[in-house]
Amino acid sequence: MSEIMESNFIHEIIDKDLAEGKVEKIHTRFPPEPNGYLHIGSAKAIWINWGTAKKYGGQFNLRYDDTNPAKEDDEYVQAIYKDLEWLGAIPNGGIFYGSDYFDKCYEFACELIKKGKAYVCDLNAEEMREYRGTLTTPGKNSPYRDRSVEENLDLFERMKNGEFKDGEKTLRAKIDMASPNMNMRDPAIYRIVHTDHHRQGNKWCIYPLYDYAHPLQDALEGITHSLCSIEFENHRPLYDWVVENVGFEMPPHQYEFARLNVTNTVMSKRYLRQLVEEGIVDGWDDPRMPTLCGLRRRGYTPSSIFEFVKRSGVAKANSLVDIGLLEFCIRDELNTTAKRRVAVLDPVKVVLTNYPEDKVEYIKLPDNPQDPETSYREVPISREIYIERSDFAEVPPPKFHRLKPGGEVRLMGTYFIQYQDVVKDENGNIVEIHCTYDPETFSGNAPDGRKVKGTIHWVSAKFGVEKEVRLYDRLFTLENMNDMPEDKGYDDYLNKDSVSVCKAVCEPSLNDATLEDKFQFVRNGYFQKDSKFDDTFNLIVNLKDSYKPN
Repeated sequence: MSEIMESNFIHEIIDKDLAEGKVEKIHTRFPPEPNGYLHIGSAKAIWINWGTAKKYGGQFNLRYDDTNPAKEDDEYVQAIYKDLEWLGAIPNGGIFYGSDYFDKCYEFACELIKKGKAYVCDLNAEEMREYRGTLTTPGKNSPYRDRSVEENLDLFERMKNGEFKDGEKTLRAKIDMASPNMNMRDPAIYRIVHTDHHRQGNKWCIYPLYDYAHPLQDALEGITHSLCSIEFENHRPLYDWVVENVGFEMPPHQYEFARLNVTNTVMSKRYLRQLVEEGIVDGWDDPRMPTLCGLRRRGYTPSSIFEFVKRSGVAKANSLVDIGLLEFCIRDELNTTAKRRVAVLDPVKVVLTNYPEDKVEYIKLPDNPQDPETSYREVPISREIYIERSDFAEVPPPKFHRLKPGGEVRLMGTYFIQYQDVVKDENGNIVEIHCTYDPETFSGNAPDGRKVKGTIHWVSAKFGVEKEVRLYDRLFTLENMNDMPEDKGYDDYLNKDSVSVCKAVCEPSLNDATLEDKFQFVRNGYFQKDSKFDDTFNLIVNLKDSYKPN
């Protein structure tokens, strides 16, 4: 993203804070939990936090929220940084880990106990839910709420030393069990988990919960504006309570923006992991997945993803963004940048019966007609060629302007050809189409001035190379996956036809394609070479769609 972000409600807050002298330099962060791969929704959080820091000449941190050892793995740590690096969102403020602050979190918890602001509770999870109350009824104080400071400090240290089992005790903030905000009803801030940590090993068996650890980490790193998605809005009073009661002189503040919800898409990392583990997709980077690594493998670019996020807007109210907008953004970019190549995805052979058998000619085709300074390549043509099966109709529908009995079409970039007859197999399927070519039309024009209405693409049968092509559709059939009926689950809306595979015949230059190259397969769509399967190309996006951007 080269341009400066447009102003939004967050930047209006920042402008005011700067003008009033509340802050001098802007410092933001992106705090992913390393329990899965980043997805398109993560790109919005990255764009807002990184882009805001960039706009104000500030700093941007990457901080791994690794406070839940049961679900986290170094695989995800590495993948997250790779995604940020690919997006160009380099954390100029540094790379941090929530686990690096465990000692400080423990010290602060002890201070809260000494201030009478925290206590060790023996209620189990089910009992805590019962004591918590409901949205319409206040909660009840835990019978352990009034333990002495000395007893709480002793129990908390013994929790740290591993004397108790998982779930046997928690450390809770002492706030208000009658608060209308459920998050303020003495929330747990530490729990016992006897699981090795991916960085800390077995040093700890107690771990701080996110709502306690996150504001402390922000404060310790000097974050000025903690920008997060709207589901944390009701957690903000707890965020403020933590930093105020620990006693930071310059506490950070939290501000929320709407999540990025996209049609025909699921953002749940738990379910995305399930798709991977059950083999429904071929990995987190399956090109149908909404993960950034999946989008990268499919052929999306960082600039198209950030353009999509930018066009989606920064607001407080949640909305559902049409996935067609994302497709529009990459299509609009590739129209001017992708090289043109010829690939026949559903080939049927055409024999030019009057073309000399040993003759080979080379047609000069532009790499990108949209570029006035485009380069050119030479493509061979011979007596036998392949065309798309759909470009011929033995009994054509009305206004069919491609190859048909009694009709004449132009082979892209060169000769006019005219239908003669067909050869069929024993099942009545067409295996060859016989045509004649007009040798006077090599330039693509007829000397007598006659015109043809149809132009079709083609590949020489003699020189063409076979490639596997994977065509992708939406992974889910329901537009709003957040609005499923209660008796349905994600699996009920999996698109069984979300991928189809074909053997295409392609112009020989595609043998030299790299993983960085992006191509428009003429009249078929935009494609990129796959990073996992040899001689395979993935559909990035179709050429046209009914979606119209605002």
